[in-house]
Amino acid sequence: MPKLLHPEDVRARCKRQFAREHLAWLGEPAGAGQTQTIALGAPTQNEAAADPEAVRAWAAAWSAWESSPQPGQITWETRQWPRLGTQRLPASLVIGSLDDVAKLADQGSRWQRATARHHLLSTVCTWLPGRPAPQRLFDALADYSDVDFERLLSLMRWLSEHPASGLQLRQLPVVGLDTKWVEQRRGLIIDLLRCRPSQPSGDQAGRDLHALLGLAKQPTRMRMRVLGDDLRRQVGGLCDIEAPAEELAALPIAPRLAFVVENLESGLALPAIPGAVALMKLGHAVHLLRLLPWLRPARIEVWGDIDTHGFAILDRVRAVLPQAESMLMDRDTLLGHRALWVEEPRPYDGPHLGRLSESERRVFDGLASNLWGANLRLEQERLPWPLVQSALAGRQT
Repeated sequence: MPKLLHPEDVRARCKRQFAREHLAWLGEPAGAGQTQTIALGAPTQNEAAADPEAVRAWAAAWSAWESSPQPGQITWETRQWPRLGTQRLPASLVIGSLDDVAKLADQGSRWQRATARHHLLSTVCTWLPGRPAPQRLFDALADYSDVDFERLLSLMRWLSEHPASGLQLRQLPVVGLDTKWVEQRRGLIIDLLRCRPSQPSGDQAGRDLHALLGLAKQPTRMRMRVLGDDLRRQVGGLCDIEAPAEELAALPIAPRLAFVVENLESGLALPAIPGAVALMKLGHAVHLLRLLPWLRPARIEVWGDIDTHGFAILDRVRAVLPQAESMLMDRDTLLGHRALWVEEPRPYDGPHLGRLSESERRVFDGLASNLWGANLRLEQERLPWPLVQSALAGRQT
């Protein structure tokens, strides 16, 4: 017997369809692609005679459906069968709207709320109609409280009228808005703003929330330890400083030695070293070191993890400070501490590192090719501290 679709089968089908297509529907013009006809099955006389109870239960289920307030309209057909007589059987279910599909998928109230709010939001974000919606936007429109949706609508309305205000986030004149509310919804707000036709080509703003909101640019902050007493006296006795890069650049210091330390805890543990500073936890953003003019004449020691990303960071440091040397990132240090090895989750797969020395290149290539094992790394904070002290002593001479 061919497949006879029961009401629960149609509901399951609508749930699958809604899951696949609801984001595209949200951006469609009203009335687009709404009517669909679902064939419910067409048993022959022989098939019905072979299993009459199944056919009877199937027809009864759709008769009960028709007598209750359910979405869609059933079409029936009358069969004249010589052996079974006249039979009235369900032929198809005509679903006339996306609202009906959503109801059959048990998403009716969420869908109606999302579409109504999408219409309101589109009066402000005029670029939304005709675009598939991100899942995050659909969920917000379907599930936000009235207070939260009104706040989002007010924010987007104000931003559309003031696309480059230059204000701080705290200064936005939107009733009930606070920085925590925005930060908790930054992904949604970025999604909405990134699809604007006026978005700069090349996506220059990226996922920088402040740039997309047209707010004042947030300062790039860096953290530095002043290791030498001689240098501390020049900055009011401060040792551990986190400040915008422009303010660090203006400090009246001229260090002879600077450590670029990948791990914050390792940098905080460094001892007093005359004439030295340590820049900490910059990761792949070490290009920011170019903003500090007093680093250019200094000796630079890069101390990072012995893994592929550690060497990528070293390469980037040399792009702005060519005199940089590496510390404790050699083959002997790696192979001498096998018991401390861990796994590097996602090895570096970016552009060629052309600024490594020959010995550094051999270690990097060995790691990248799994010469000593799969995805190995030796984190700097796992090294014995006496070894670090010995390496530091050799750098001070």
